[in-house]
Amino acid sequence: MIVASKLANVGSTLWVVAGAVALSATATAAKQWMGEDELRATFAGVTIDGQYEDGRGFTERYRSDMAVAYSEGPRETTGHWSVISDTFCTIYRGDPTGGCFRVTRIGDNCFEFYFVARTEAQVRRRNERKPGWTARGWIKGLPATCVEEPIV
Repeated sequence: MIVASKLANVGSTLWVVAGAVALSATATAAKQWMGEDELRATFAGVTIDGQYEDGRGFTERYRSDMAVAYSEGPRETTGHWSVISDTFCTIYRGDPTGGCFRVTRIGDNCFEFYFVARTEAQVRRRNERKPGWTARGWIKGLPATCVEEPIV
């Protein structure tokens, strides 16, 4: 009887610990998204190299004046970048392939971009559905610290 009681207490303790770990992981995941100030400070004036989920590579330069230049192989386009509601947007002139993304830093020099909306106006009206992983990038000229799988 004493052994059964001790085992029940151990089982209860394990459930409490498992629940605390799950809550901690959820809280950590919620804190992974970069906020507006961090997005601006990280990307203004830098160039990133990146890779889409399908393996295609790209380079994107975010100028301090909010202009953006994008290249993917021979394809090049320009436009502007912005930060709205903790969302990082790259909008290209005459090219619908840009969009707005939630961003998470997953290493010293690795960022994952999760698609949220096609336009800045849609970000303002967005619902809180889970964004889908789209691309990973790193600041050009520094060692990339990216891993194989998206973390969110």
